[in-house]
Amino acid sequence: MASSKGSCFCGAVSLEVAGEPEAMGYCHCASCRSWSAGPVNAFMLWKPANVRVTKGGDRIGQFVKSPNSVRKFCSECGGHLMTDHPLWGLVDVYAATIPGVAFRPGVHVNYAETVLPMKDGLPKLRDFPKELGGTGATMAE
Repeated sequence: MASSKGSCFCGAVSLEVAGEPEAMGYCHCASCRSWSAGPVNAFMLWKPANVRVTKGGDRIGQFVKSPNSVRKFCSECGGHLMTDHPLWGLVDVYAATIPGVAFRPGVHVNYAETVLPMKDGLPKLRDFPKELGGTGATMAE
């Protein structure tokens, strides 16, 4: 199983992901925008067994705003690492954290909240897919 490595901004925390992500895409929700300090968050969803902290586990801080988003960051530099989604059984390792994984987005989620419309031909979901508790409803580009 192929693996790719990445780290936080200062390098104090290192991660490794193995295999292929379950999904890749963009989240447009206000929470992700605020956390990432950007107009959109590029996500890669992995099964927890495929994500491993290889260095600096004692330097990982976390913030819990909702029960389904345990956001993790480096306590040294503040660099964002990943978000555990326990209700879905997935971990969102931010695309920029693991630069060796080719980012191939397949969907936009929470597009009803977008502040940066993107015309790329990908499906635009109003909220989340049905399998993750959303409506699965799509929106026009």
